[in-house]
Amino acid sequence: MLKIFVRASLGLWLGAFTWGQTSADQSPPSGQQPAQEEKPGIAREIGEGMGSIGDGIARGAGAVAKGTAKGASELVTWHPIEAVGSASKTAAVGTKDATVGAAKGTGRFAVSIGRTVRDLF
Repeated sequence: MLKIFVRASLGLWLGAFTWGQTSADQSPPSGQQPAQEEKPGIAREIGEGMGSIGDGIARGAGAVAKGTAKGASELVTWHPIEAVGSASKTAAVGTKDATVGAAKGTGRFAVSIGRTVRDLF
């Protein structure tokens, strides 16, 4: 965990220096249009990654809440087997949603840090 934090901090620190540089001095020869790709900025990619993590955790928590309510209602109506089934299914779905969201967000975050480091060299 500490290694990830150190690497992310280093990437953000180095990204701050590359962001401050401008490319206004590099003008293309007259009559030619430069071919540029429209890529989202590094800060936007990091924000999207953190949003994906939050989205996954929120979906997981929502699934757990929904399943817990269903399991409680099954238990109250004297259906203990279905209550256990609802609780176990809920735990699996909630864990899956949280894991998928965290993996997507971490992946986007890693890509943006990698892009920052690549742009330096």
